[in-house]
Amino acid sequence: MMNQKKLAKIGSFRYTVMAIVLIILAGGLVVLPKYEKNEGILADQLLSNIISQERYISTDEVSEKIISQDPSFILVDVRSKEAYDNYTLPNAINIPLKKLLDEEFESYLNQDQFDVVFFSNDHFYADQAWALCNRLEYANLHVLKGGLNEWFTTIINPEMPNENMPKSTFELYATRKAASMFFGVAYPDQAKTTSVRKIVPKKIITVKKKKRTAEGGC
Repeated sequence: MMNQKKLAKIGSFRYTVMAIVLIILAGGLVVLPKYEKNEGILADQLLSNIISQERYISTDEVSEKIISQDPSFILVDVRSKEAYDNYTLPNAINIPLKKLLDEEFESYLNQDQFDVVFFSNDHFYADQAWALCNRLEYANLHVLKGGLNEWFTTIINPEMPNENMPKSTFELYATRKAASMFFGVAYPDQAKTTSVRKIVPKKIITVKKKKRTAEGGC
């Protein structure tokens, strides 16, 4: 019980810090590298966007997109390269949060060909990535709600419902169980099958770089 309370306090503290960071960004008080302070959307609009929950996409939606090989989105892992190399989602690219505004990654983020889905272990750092890019008016930005922690508890290791739960809960569990098998999880009733995991072909992401306009002045 004490551990749960401690974890709850830590989680509450982290999201309080995140809220403060996002509010600072909304106020335009953070000077972003290579960008003037007055560029991007107005502070009140950014704050409105931050409060909105529309940016979040569920693990079920992302799972379906990966399985169906939906070509319309880019998964962006904003964790460190070490964390990315250890585990990430299929076909995700790594853009660490501290390098998010580097010029080499702009063509992935500042474009209108694909939906961009940021993710991290939860959605703490992914929210910060979203806020930075939203501040610059980049389009089609999303955040994987709950991040990889939610991915493991819902897709990789879904909890079997008890008999008192509604039919819809069992249907969702069946969908998630099938998805977990797709991503390599073996169940006792499938132990005799020769192969459970399906290989997801590597998605080649090609983005069109926007033409830069000549700037005046010295």
